Amino acid sequence: MSAGIESDTGAVPGVASSTNTDEDLLAHLGYKQDLQREWSLIHNFGVSFSIISYGLITGGPGVMSVGWIVTNFFTFFVGLGMAEIVSAVPTSGGPYFWAAILAPEGWGGLMAWFTGWFNLLGQVAVTTGITFGGANLISTVATVKGNYSPTPGKIIGIYAALLFSHAVVNTFGVKILKYLNNLSILLHSVGISCIAIAVLAKAPTHQSAKFVFATFNDGTGDPGWSTIASPAYVAIIGILVAQYTITGYDASAHLSEETKNASRAAPYGVLMSLVVSAVFGFFIILAFLFSIQDFERTVGSDYGQPVLQIFVDVFGENGAIALFSIIIICVWHCGLFSLTSNSRMMYGFARDAGLPRWFAHTDARFKNSPVRTIWLAALLAFCLALPSLGSGVAFAACTSIATIGLYLSYGLPILLGLLAPNRFNKIKGPFNLGRFSAPVAVIATCWIAFITIVFCLPTAYPVTQFTLNYTVCAVGAIFFGAFFSWIFWAKNWFVGPIREIEAQNRGIDIDDEEALAKAEKDGIIPHATK
Repeated sequence: MSAGIESDTGAVPGVASSTNTDEDLLAHLGYKQDLQREWSLIHNFGVSFSIISYGLITGGPGVMSVGWIVTNFFTFFVGLGMAEIVSAVPTSGGPYFWAAILAPEGWGGLMAWFTGWFNLLGQVAVTTGITFGGANLISTVATVKGNYSPTPGKIIGIYAALLFSHAVVNTFGVKILKYLNNLSILLHSVGISCIAIAVLAKAPTHQSAKFVFATFNDGTGDPGWSTIASPAYVAIIGILVAQYTITGYDASAHLSEETKNASRAAPYGVLMSLVVSAVFGFFIILAFLFSIQDFERTVGSDYGQPVLQIFVDVFGENGAIALFSIIIICVWHCGLFSLTSNSRMMYGFARDAGLPRWFAHTDARFKNSPVRTIWLAALLAFCLALPSLGSGVAFAACTSIATIGLYLSYGLPILLGLLAPNRFNKIKGPFNLGRFSAPVAVIATCWIAFITIVFCLPTAYPVTQFTLNYTVCAVGAIFFGAFFSWIFWAKNWFVGPIREIEAQNRGIDIDDEEALAKAEKDGIIPHATK
């Protein structure tokens, strides 16, 4: 079975492009086709691409430009590892399902539990970071003209309105999302590229290549930092925002049950989003860096937004507002599809009882959208932003929390596949790295271990209660919460992916978590990992 899991019909998943083949593979994994399968490769890729955004980072232009190259290089290995796995197991559960499939016998439930909660944490934090960032952009552009003064309360209000709009649009199903996704791809590629070209063409002066690739800036907050940390340390923590922007490409996995020919489309969606985003992102970064008129004024902009300052310097306030509005629309799309991915992950997790199975519901009135998890995702994202009312530093940790949570959930299945090559080889799909599978997995897991440590390091000096990096606290809380909940509670009923088709055929209520767990432990229904 070198080409992957075979369906009951004898067909190899992913070879044929028919919906029946996709449904056969999903049925072989134990699930019914509940979500509406209407996404093509380009739509699936676009969701991941739309979630990836860009920004200026600590360390200055040199760290920003070179750091983007380094970060994308190593992240591509993570993407390759994920693409190989999603080709074999294209389900909405994504990483937590992969962990259960690849775990040693008897460990599937535990690995799925940990991976699922880290992925859920990361998904919620990414949605929060993107949409709250959009609220800040709207608030910032409103200050360019007029007497508007941003306050935490006003920003939370804008944020709530944006989340509500995302939830409403997602509720109406995949048909409207496909059209918005087409618009998103156009805006993120052609639209932002045109802006970058216009900035380069209109800029009165241009910076040198030395400035763009070799200028270093210690933006950690206090000159005293240099007494205990070297420029290398500042450069390392300077990759934080770059790495954060390269997240969310697991969206292609979470939408695989709604994608035609998923065994091929989903892995290529993951990789296309990474490659295209790396190229476009680098071009945009260079365009903005070369167009900086005054570095000190840009970094310490009165608007609180360096990119807006660049636009004002090049186009004036009116032109800057017009161009910045396009960026805000792009960020709105990023948040929209982040919520889409988040809701599908929660739907898959609830279907396997990682969340209450009440959330494992699709609504036929809205093209089989998982409406309950859409609104759950929006609610959790809103709650995660509430600390911003009292502590901007505590909220800033969301970027680190999102990155660690997601990358740990990406890394665990890759590591399990590396440790159990025979088990992994039996289920590989049409996208297969062959003899390069192990080296890719080693590089990917080492990179994830590295950035996990980096994201927990302090990013400002002096380190006080106001500048402490709270990431380790939040991630630690999830780790110990998942661990103790497993020991004292979840291990008694959570068994990982549930073969719901077999359960229903045997008259077992799939909404009864205890009955499902007992049936699997007693061998009445086979576990999805077998």
